[in-house]
Amino acid sequence: MSEIAQTEMDADDIYSQLTGTQKSAILMMLLGEEEASEILKNLGPKEVQHLGSAMYSVQGLDQDTVNRVLDEFLDIIKEQTSLGLGAGNYIRNVLMKALGEDKAQSVLSRITPSSSDRPIEILDWMDARAISELIVDEHPQIIALIISYLDFSMGADVLNLLPDDLQPEIIRRIATLETVQPDALRELEDVMQRKFKANTTLRATQVGGVKAAAKIMNFTNQNMEARIMKNIGKDDKSLMQSIQESMFVFETLILSDDKSLQTLLRNVETELIVLALKGADEALRDKLFSCMSSRAAANIMDEMEALGPVRLAEVQEAQKQIIAVARRLSDEGTIVLAGRGGDDFV
Repeated sequence: MSEIAQTEMDADDIYSQLTGTQKSAILMMLLGEEEASEILKNLGPKEVQHLGSAMYSVQGLDQDTVNRVLDEFLDIIKEQTSLGLGAGNYIRNVLMKALGEDKAQSVLSRITPSSSDRPIEILDWMDARAISELIVDEHPQIIALIISYLDFSMGADVLNLLPDDLQPEIIRRIATLETVQPDALRELEDVMQRKFKANTTLRATQVGGVKAAAKIMNFTNQNMEARIMKNIGKDDKSLMQSIQESMFVFETLILSDDKSLQTLLRNVETELIVLALKGADEALRDKLFSCMSSRAAANIMDEMEALGPVRLAEVQEAQKQIIAVARRLSDEGTIVLAGRGGDDFV
């Protein structure tokens, strides 16, 4: 028997003889001191003793055996999180937090898309260009379904890589999606099976809708947004308005960081700020005032009081102009707006 074959047999023997406690010990040693200590705090004295002894016993194991333990751990996680869409993100996040980026990437690199139990989850492991190339020739409804399942920023990236004339149709379909019945999912799964030769369980699923379309649009640049909204408005002005109303609005400025708001305020005329704040709630006013100097805030408050009653249309127009400036600065990378590549907005 060759030396290589003997080595492989020895590795198999070592792996097969590992106890559950020893496998747990291997994972514990990969977690790092801080994370491992947090776990040990929740164990009883005997469990700590057994696990501690096992950690000593598995020192010096070869990398192949360690990798096989990690793969087994991953399989267990996948079985326990395959209740719905998004298990891929769950697995990736757990591994990142537990093992750190380098070790997690080592594990993820050994996971091939074809091993996924749910074809749609394969997309979680792909970049935007690969996804766009995968779906570009499919029916617009299939494309809309797939983009609806993606993270909003990823969905925007994929949308941006699709043909310009197709983009408005996709957003229109996403905005009008609600509950997707098994028949529609079956068609989607058929597409994915053709690509990856996998199977999955079908069930009615809530995806898409105006808010989903709006969140995807929040991650597009201004030119792309304007073009798509104009196209949608030609066929369905009401839908266009619904999407726009759910996109980044004046009230969501309260979620942005102080530095970004300070930069924004420096780029907006005082008259617009005065008008816009006349229709803002107290919390947002306080947030914006805190991003100004005491003198500037006092001047704004004085001008608001002196202005007296104003028409709601004027207030809304001022707020829209400020948001337009905010979006331009965000597109330029000058500021970060919550909901536009920053935090999610509510």
